[in-house]
Amino acid sequence: MAFKPVTGMLRRTIVLDLSVAMGLGVTAGYGWWYGYHVPAVRHRDTYYQKIEDERARALGEN
Repeated sequence: MAFKPVTGMLRRTIVLDLSVAMGLGVTAGYGWWYGYHVPAVRHRDTYYQKIEDERARALGEN
């Protein structure tokens, strides 16, 4: 019985696995960064800007 040579199959599989993992990882990273982190930072900055404006207004009235 003759078997096909296995040369290159392992390397091809490893390259495919690493490519898929990197692609999914980068996609998940972008999703988290622009889907959660940026809006949360924007919300936080808006909150602190509002507090700072109120403080400046209160200091200006005295």
